[in-house]
Amino acid sequence: MPDFSLENALRACGLAIIAGVDEAGRGPLAGPVAAAAVILPAAFRDPGLDDSKKLSAKKREALYHILTDDPRVKWAVALASAAEIDTLNILRATHLAMRRAVAGLGVVPDHCLIDGLPVRGFPWPHEGIVKGDGRSLSIAAASILAKVTRDRLLRAIDAEFPLYGFAKHQGYGTKQHLEALRIHGPCCHHRRSFEPVAQLALPLDGA
Repeated sequence: MPDFSLENALRACGLAIIAGVDEAGRGPLAGPVAAAAVILPAAFRDPGLDDSKKLSAKKREALYHILTDDPRVKWAVALASAAEIDTLNILRATHLAMRRAVAGLGVVPDHCLIDGLPVRGFPWPHEGIVKGDGRSLSIAAASILAKVTRDRLLRAIDAEFPLYGFAKHQGYGTKQHLEALRIHGPCCHHRRSFEPVAQLALPLDGA
C-alpha cells in the first residue's frame, strides 16, 4: 500500500510542499491523456487510498469526492488532446499534460514525485518513481483524479459518438472497439498516429 515515506523523507530535508503527479490514458486509441497533480496535507489519512488500477470504478469515484471536497488538498487535472498527441507524440503530450496540471495547482511545489521516469525539462524539481502510484500516497491520489476525470470525459464522448462504445472501453483497443473502427472508421477523437487507426484510410470522420 502507498504511504508517506517518500514525502516524509523530502520534508525531513526541508521541502514542505510535495506534489504527486500521475497520468491516465497513454495507451488508448482515442481520447485525451489526462494528468493530475495533488498536494496532500501531512495529516491526510484514508485507508482506501491506493493505485487507481487496483480500485473499482465505484471506489475511485468515492475517493475522487473525498480528495476534491477536502479543502486541505490542493489539486489540478489537465489534458492533452488527441490532436496534441498526434502532433507531439504520446510521451511529449503526457509530459505537457503533467506540466499543465502542476501549473494549475495555484501554489509552487518544492518538489514533485512523478509516477514513472524523470521528465526532461520539467519546470519544477522532481524525481521519477517507478510504480509510484503503489508507493506514494500523493501519486496514488493523482492517479485517481486523472483516471476518474478521463473516464468521465470518455462517457461524454460516448454520448457524442455512441457507435464506438467509448463508455465501456475508454478508448482502449478492445475487440468491440476495433470492430467499430473497421466498420465506421475513426472519429475526431481518435489518435491518428496510433495503429491501427493510422492504417484506416477512410475519408469520413465518424458517423
